[in-house]
Amino acid sequence: MGVKGIYTEGAGTMDFSVIEKRYRKLLLEDFVPFWLCNGIDWEHGGVLSCMKEDGAVVSTEKFIWSQARSVWTFSALYNRVEPRPEFLQAAENSVRFLLSHGRDDQGRWVYKTDREGRVLEGATSIYSDCFAVYGLNEYYRATKKEPILALASETFESIRKRMDQPDFSETAPYPLPHGWKNHGLPMIMTEVTHELFLTTGDARLELLLDDYMGRVMQRFRHPERKVILEFLDRDFQPLPAPAGTFAMPGHAIESMWFVLRVAQRRGDHQLIAQAAEAMRWSLESGWDAEFGGLMLSRDIDGGEPYMPKGEMKIWWPHTEALYGTLLAHVLTGEAWCVEWYEKVSDWSWSHFPMPEGGEWYQRLTREGLPSDEIVALPVKDPFHLPRAAILMLDLAREIASTERSL
Repeated sequence: MGVKGIYTEGAGTMDFSVIEKRYRKLLLEDFVPFWLCNGIDWEHGGVLSCMKEDGAVVSTEKFIWSQARSVWTFSALYNRVEPRPEFLQAAENSVRFLLSHGRDDQGRWVYKTDREGRVLEGATSIYSDCFAVYGLNEYYRATKKEPILALASETFESIRKRMDQPDFSETAPYPLPHGWKNHGLPMIMTEVTHELFLTTGDARLELLLDDYMGRVMQRFRHPERKVILEFLDRDFQPLPAPAGTFAMPGHAIESMWFVLRVAQRRGDHQLIAQAAEAMRWSLESGWDAEFGGLMLSRDIDGGEPYMPKGEMKIWWPHTEALYGTLLAHVLTGEAWCVEWYEKVSDWSWSHFPMPEGGEWYQRLTREGLPSDEIVALPVKDPFHLPRAAILMLDLAREIASTERSL
């Protein structure tokens, strides 16, 4: 589902036909065969995403957010790329697993199960719920099954109530310490709320979107330091270092393209400028001047980052930057967007694609070499790379449509 909005005349300075060809090929000739061959659990449902880079399964545990992400990806492939039956079948396979095994007796989505669906860890991560809404909403667009949309909406309401409780901490794999707020939750709720609004047209969601997006832009975004912080206290005030000086460039870039899409639909030029500027801060501060690539995290005062492995080059910040810089260029026409797109693209395409094809490496050392170190979760999710590619195809189609109407 495209988002209509404003475009600058400068959008035509990039050859989107080349971009569309490259990422369509990546999706249909590399990503899809890799996952249909290696990742779909047709026997028990869902996906087996605890795998090595080459697709070899190392654990049959199933993280629920991985299952929900797979629903989004295969539904979006069906909705936005090509309506192939195998895409919808893969999405349905994960939906069946989620409906059968994904929730506890209070309706909360659990964190992980075994292969057959027995719960191994309960509702310790509200991100499971967020991605359930995200995936089910996209699946509803493909099937128009009203109970699916009702479940997505019910889950959304549950998230709203839980996330603002005074003792809320359910953000595994990194539980939120008492008295803290994190950027990640209003960030993902900006995107989830927007997507649900685009499906339902519910005006109440537009008001909630203002709330979540406002938390990001007015609380976690700090123009005086040119940073989007990851943690604040419960009153949205600064925390002591190192948590209070912790930033994740990839998170910030992803967060800002969420905001850009809302601003695009609303025709809000001021918000576009603010989000694009914050994206630029994150690219400039996160780029490794010595080895190239975006580092996972940093301390804005130059100390050791709050979380480990900040120097590593992970695939997802780069995929978010690829789409984010393209969108920023389309909406602003500013030259830096093209420069950064090309810089990130050149580094990514020379380091992340696996020689045998099919997928990208997920984890590289600071020097850009493949690494087996686990970062956050031992999964290779079918999500960040295909989502970026799908959204770039969406953008290319919207540009072509706009140019035809001029």
